[in-house]
Amino acid sequence: MGVKIIVDSTVDLPLHVKARVKAVPLSVRFEDEEFLDGVTISAETFYEKLKDSETLPTTSQPTPASFEDAYREAVEAGHEVLCITISSKLSGTYQSATIAAEEFPGKVFVADSRTAALASGVLTEYALQLADTGMGAEEILQKLIQERNKVRLYAIVDTLEYLKKGGRLSSAVAVVGGMLNIKPVICVDEAGEIKVAGTARGMKKAYALLDQLCGENGGVDNTKPILLGYSGTSSENLSKYMTESSCEWAADTNTAIVGAAIGVHAGPGAVAAAFFSKG
Repeated sequence: MGVKIIVDSTVDLPLHVKARVKAVPLSVRFEDEEFLDGVTISAETFYEKLKDSETLPTTSQPTPASFEDAYREAVEAGHEVLCITISSKLSGTYQSATIAAEEFPGKVFVADSRTAALASGVLTEYALQLADTGMGAEEILQKLIQERNKVRLYAIVDTLEYLKKGGRLSSAVAVVGGMLNIKPVICVDEAGEIKVAGTARGMKKAYALLDQLCGENGGVDNTKPILLGYSGTSSENLSKYMTESSCEWAADTNTAIVGAAIGVHAGPGAVAAAFFSKG
């Protein structure tokens, strides 16, 4: 029956790709309200609540039992399973997925994406492409391990408010940065941790900085999946970026909403790009 790809809900995917995978949800808590990511709260509703919340929401990893249920369903249907998770540096989700996989020796394999959000998404789409060639789950896992260090994720932050709330910027720096219209570009580094890759003054210069970062390490590998994204309830900033970008993004490049994993740091209005670098 081939390979079934299972992901956690932090993996951002375009709708036509999402339909091909099974997502195990994380929990998202806004003060005294708890939701299942992508099940009882959509990305759009997440951003609406984020704007109204004085404190940042928190996320909780799925239990091993949640992954075990998803694995069992796939295995009993005759599939091998490859599970792809958010970076183990950002969440305990990989550990939960690995614990559950011990119940299915030789049938279930788990990949730490070492990244998040849209970048986990392009890695997942690549895994689906390999599965379509008839490759087995363990072989796909080894291929992802070889290629995952080439995956890049950059996101322009439109507002400093959420980096301040998350303790990644001091209040004083956030105030001054806001006055100067500073737009940071955040990334997930090779260690799988979120950091600031650079800053620009104003969105137009931030678009140029994003293009510059995308051009490093040999540029974008157009032979592998590419995903552009936006956070919030409007894709306006992404549309502007695609119009002004010097990168050769195709008109039919896949797009997706940036979910809670990166969205909680970036806030609404972010523009993001995920791809495999050539270098």
